Amino acid sequence: MILFPAIDLKGGACVRLVQGDMARATVFSDDPPAQARAFAAAGFDWLHVVDLDGAFAGEPVNAEAVGAILEAVDIPVQLGGGIRTMATIEAWLAKGVQRVILGTVAVREPALVRAACRAFPGRVAVGIDARDGRVAVEGWAESVDMDALALARRFEDAGAAAIIHTDIARDGALEGVNAEATGALARALATPVIASGGVASHDDLDRLKAREADGVCGVICGRALYDGRIDPARALAQLAA
Repeated sequence: MILFPAIDLKGGACVRLVQGDMARATVFSDDPPAQARAFAAAGFDWLHVVDLDGAFAGEPVNAEAVGAILEAVDIPVQLGGGIRTMATIEAWLAKGVQRVILGTVAVREPALVRAACRAFPGRVAVGIDARDGRVAVEGWAESVDMDALALARRFEDAGAAAIIHTDIARDGALEGVNAEATGALARALATPVIASGGVASHDDLDRLKAREADGVCGVICGRALYDGRIDPARALAQLAA
């Protein structure tokens, strides 16, 4: 199981939000490439990067910071936030992003997601963010009348590399991961699922690891890595076992 350390970008800095609220942002580093190098040095195999400003704007905003991260490390980067057109997808992949994450357009323009999956096999993930079971879009600012499983099933035959499922109510709150719900989602899908939201302890990682057979292939972790609740070496060993 892959552990993805998260770098969320707001105003060019690395921040963590609580439940997706831009007004509740904690700045952990004003040097994103240095943070990326630190994660790479700690042994992580991937980085999960989100352009938070871009998610609200509907287009890339922190492109300079993302570019600096790509130049700073050799490990693959998956990127989400503000990626709404094929031109943006193509541009990021050309610049060295290994995998783009498509969220809002999965609801608004599912045909674009399918076309991107066909054009770039293995390099497109579908981001499904849900609050109280309902899908949220536009940087989590708007909810739509659809549940996470229904949206995920729309892309079962599209060839997406993964479904990245974020529990918004738990994201950044350090209240523990909902491993049961994540496992249930993964069991209902053929596409692998990456869990996100609420990871607060090594016990949470154990609970997700136990869902690997259900189809949970990875977990994204942010605040708990930044504040030391999760030790990188121990966590990587846990999930590699």
